[in-house]
Amino acid sequence: MEKVGILVVCYGSRGVAIADAFKRSLEYETDLYIVDRQKNPFNARIAKEHIVIPDLNVNEICKFVKKWEREIDFGIVGPEKPIIEGIRDLIEAETEIPLICPTKKFAIEASKVEQRNLFQKAIPEVNPKFKVFDPADYRDVSEVKREVWSWLDELNNQAVVKPDKPAAGKGVGVWGDHFRSREELFEHFLANFKYGRVIIEEKLEGEESSFQCFCDGKRIVPLPETRDYKRAFEGDEGPNTGGMGSYKDTGNILPFMTEKDWDKEIEIANKIFSELRGKTSNPELRGTPFYIAFIHTAEGPKILENNSRPGDPEIMNVLPLLKDDFVDLCMRMIDGNLKEPKIEDLASVVIYKVPPTYGGFNERFPEKVRREELGSPVDLSSAEKLVEKYGGRLRLYPGSMEVRDGETYALRSRAVAAVGLGDGIAEARKIALECVEAIRGGALWFRKDIASKEHISRSIKRMKTLRKRGGRDKA
Repeated sequence: MEKVGILVVCYGSRGVAIADAFKRSLEYETDLYIVDRQKNPFNARIAKEHIVIPDLNVNEICKFVKKWEREIDFGIVGPEKPIIEGIRDLIEAETEIPLICPTKKFAIEASKVEQRNLFQKAIPEVNPKFKVFDPADYRDVSEVKREVWSWLDELNNQAVVKPDKPAAGKGVGVWGDHFRSREELFEHFLANFKYGRVIIEEKLEGEESSFQCFCDGKRIVPLPETRDYKRAFEGDEGPNTGGMGSYKDTGNILPFMTEKDWDKEIEIANKIFSELRGKTSNPELRGTPFYIAFIHTAEGPKILENNSRPGDPEIMNVLPLLKDDFVDLCMRMIDGNLKEPKIEDLASVVIYKVPPTYGGFNERFPEKVRREELGSPVDLSSAEKLVEKYGGRLRLYPGSMEVRDGETYALRSRAVAAVGLGDGIAEARKIALECVEAIRGGALWFRKDIASKEHISRSIKRMKTLRKRGGRDKA
């Protein structure tokens, strides 16, 4: 069996899922060289060499790679920060190791303004109405306020406020959720505006889905559609999070989608890809250049945003179902001969368990916090026994966790993900729920309605209503 050395730049359960996909290779003996933000219990156990770089500084990562240059055949990057900061550009300039992720130039999630401009050029009908506000264009606050008010008149106040740069100011704010008056909206706007450009775009009504693909620079290969749960609390209430869980149905589409929706998403992604790629090939787009958040409206799919990396949690719905060897798939991306991967025709459900401060759960539901568990180690042993019991139908991916003095502790973000696989969504969900309920300690909590029959039924009903309104009920 051929030995392959692989660099994995990791943060959270997404990176663990990538590492797990490599370790499950049947064609290669894999030595993993893993860069992490903390001593992740899963990665520390399986890695040939594991290093902690808390800020994922690209220069420090490059030093680590140079140390093992002779042993590493290629690398893959999960989190967005190193991609935006040009990790591929640096490592490929300093070593002969190819990386699977877009170059800095094509990390288009670095600017929401440039994203909107790109979509407007490539396929304008998928853009919501939007307006960019640049601090350089205004003399004072009163001037920009007048223009914001004028734009809100056009949108009938149904607006979304987005900073240009990731994690700037207060982040994304939505009318009716984060603010209910123009003054509240403007306060949110100014908190972002002091850091740079801000977009105010129309709030769209519909159901969201996540589109992901692999790319070798010549073509993109779509992966099955997934549905993410951004809101912290059940019933889609509370603040947006990094994602509390997600589901995938059997086949390629979600229950509320049609085949025409799926075809349209692929058409949209290919038009954007053609705009970026040029006439023939552009290996700088290698990896997952399109992880697109679509919203299905009365007029059809529109784009909320795009990211230049695999989805977290959405990639976890897909990687455990790959029939093709993931190492071979990555090598094909590098060589420029990517083919459509074979994927097991199962459903999958991801459920995250998170600490009490995540999403403001401890403030919203103080009576539900298990205070006797605060600060205690997390016991994954019962969940790990379930992984053995279900034999391939369950994955357990620690995320924001670290090993200290032989114990595993949850940190501030999404602590651990359970991925259930089944012949249908209901079976996959049942397995994932059993797993998260077996995790003890740390006062961790989770959304109990991820992929529930009730939630999916509401999505189906809503899309039928929207299609009828838009004259697309025969779609």
